[in-house]
Amino acid sequence: MRFEPTPIDGVYVVDLEPLHDERGFFARAFCARELADHGLVPDVVQANLSHNVRAGTTRGLHYQSAIAPEAKLFRCIHGKTFNVAVDAREGSTTFGRWFGVHLSAANRRALYVPPLCAAGYQALTDEAEVLYLVSGFYTPDAESGLRYDDPAIGIEWPLPPSLVSEKDASWPLLDD
Repeated sequence: MRFEPTPIDGVYVVDLEPLHDERGFFARAFCARELADHGLVPDVVQANLSHNVRAGTTRGLHYQSAIAPEAKLFRCIHGKTFNVAVDAREGSTTFGRWFGVHLSAANRRALYVPPLCAAGYQALTDEAEVLYLVSGFYTPDAESGLRYDDPAIGIEWPLPPSLVSEKDASWPLLDD
């Protein structure tokens, strides 16, 4: 696996290192040791699958607070998505900044989002599916988020956001 740092400390784009032969290829999609070697949280306690019927569907921005923090590793396994990480760590030098990357079944890239950073994504194709590994159990009391359309963050979504849940449209603004 190759780890490409982003402008947000602790957020990485993770690429496969495929070994090709006449059958196709083999690649490691997750390795706890390699994550730990990069100072990332290697624990996985949950794997979530999200199916998105229509392009433009926008989910997030979600994170869990310090009482039950969680890291996430996102991979689009069908279709295409635009995945975003927002630094929600108070005191961080990149607090409030966002980073986005196109993930697809074809490019096989992944996005690692560390604890206390918000994550979200937008389906760029109909029937997009996202599989993500999570380092902490879902804890309702720790659930938090930021608005996908917060002008202080200024995410440039590739498509006009649509099919946004009421909860995601109700998260507070960063300045709140």
